[in-house]
Amino acid sequence: MSKNLVPGTTLPDYELPDENGVMHKLSELQGDDLMVLLLGRGEHCPRERQHHFELLKLQQWAPVAFTQMVTVLPNDLHDTYKMKIATGAYWTFLADADLEVQSDLDIREYTDPHHAATVPHTVILGPGLTVDKVYVGYWFWGRPNSHQLWADLQDLAQRTYADFDPTTDEARAAWAEQQAGMAA
Repeated sequence: MSKNLVPGTTLPDYELPDENGVMHKLSELQGDDLMVLLLGRGEHCPRERQHHFELLKLQQWAPVAFTQMVTVLPNDLHDTYKMKIATGAYWTFLADADLEVQSDLDIREYTDPHHAATVPHTVILGPGLTVDKVYVGYWFWGRPNSHQLWADLQDLAQRTYADFDPTTDEARAAWAEQQAGMAA
């Protein structure tokens, strides 16, 4: 089991550069939203590229669903950018050239003697970088598709947002209380 990737725990708030060298904290990228965090194997991997192609559909849904997507690769800025443009993704890609995330989470792929590869993980995060679900994608079929992530995010949103079903008495009462507080 990977360190710090246990449901219910809080993921460390890593600060890494994007492909342009601009530093980002995961918490700042997440804001108040849910997040799909892809801890990728590396730019060299065709399976990694294929999985990102699969998630292009999720990329279209994420903005209207208050969900952020972030990929962290164990590569330098150049290779991180190569992966981003090769897949057509427009979500944030971060470079972990110093292997901080890989080392901290103990997810180095020890079976690859040629690359500083990461064992791929897809992590579903609730607010506050809370780990909700983890997929281990060492084998390609261990990686979730867009529809599996939809179901995971739907379940998490239902447990996270009190107004997920705005027709309940509780949701109506909370809305009325919020409106009364704003009027005061």
